[in-house]
Amino acid sequence: MTSRFMTGLLLCLTLAAFLLSLMAGKVWIWPMSWAADNADGWIFLELRLPRALLGLCVGAALGLSGAVLQGYLRNPLADPTVLGVSASAALGGVLAIFLGINLVPFGLFGCAMIGAGASILLLLAIGRGGGPIGFILGGMVLSTLAGALTAFVISIAPNPFAASEIINWLMGALTDRLMEDVLTALPFMAIGALLLLTTGRALDALTLGENGAKSLGVDLFRLQWLIVLGVGLSVGASVAVSGVVGFVGLIVPHLIRSFYGEQPSRILVPSALGGAILTLTADSLVRLIPGPGEMRLGIAMAVLGAPFFLLLLLRYRRGPA
Repeated sequence: MTSRFMTGLLLCLTLAAFLLSLMAGKVWIWPMSWAADNADGWIFLELRLPRALLGLCVGAALGLSGAVLQGYLRNPLADPTVLGVSASAALGGVLAIFLGINLVPFGLFGCAMIGAGASILLLLAIGRGGGPIGFILGGMVLSTLAGALTAFVISIAPNPFAASEIINWLMGALTDRLMEDVLTALPFMAIGALLLLTTGRALDALTLGENGAKSLGVDLFRLQWLIVLGVGLSVGASVAVSGVVGFVGLIVPHLIRSFYGEQPSRILVPSALGGAILTLTADSLVRLIPGPGEMRLGIAMAVLGAPFFLLLLLRYRRGPA
């Protein structure tokens, strides 16, 4: 009963956060103006609606990915960035901006997805046979390498304008995204999410350890493939369309477990809903900060997530209460 009530509450909060995202901004657009044949109606259809849809999808993908990774790695500090997929997708996008490919329709998106796909293949090669530890170490290697190459590309940017554009994209935002971006990113995120949702029972079995999971008939190699592909598609598409937005996959599963318990399969869908709520709400709030511009969503999430991560580190260093 409690779980059903919480799920219903999460659905209501997701709807509320989505409606807030449609209305909030330097200029508030109320529902009666959404279909109006004026500036408010144009802003709603061309800017607010795609932005809200992307906030919903990106947040859900990141929250779900974080829940799956923490369940698979049995590490409460795991986050989608531990795979190096976010950093590799960002590297692909940076190369697109540096080479001018971003001027081609969907060039930025395509290069970011190529970066994410390449990281998945490398991760399989590096972590194969190593279990969760090999998975983590492979992700750390990829993340470090992608970060170093990204910094190198920025350092050799031909002019300060190119460097500025790269840095702005890396900071993460849903600003000025169009419906074409939604239609391009959504299939990748949807396929990735579907793959991740199929892992619930296997993650439950994995709480008994790898040998226990095998004795229950879980194919660990297949599970690893599902997670790598699912996280690669969903997180890669998210980074491609919004830049790097961190900590959603870390914060949300921890909050969800307080209400749903520790069983991995029970928190997958709630974590997706929680990720959508957090991302939509944060994106709405950054628009309301006084001034001519708005804070980048990636910066806002870092300001929120870094203290949360520190508290978790201190908590798990002291051990269970």
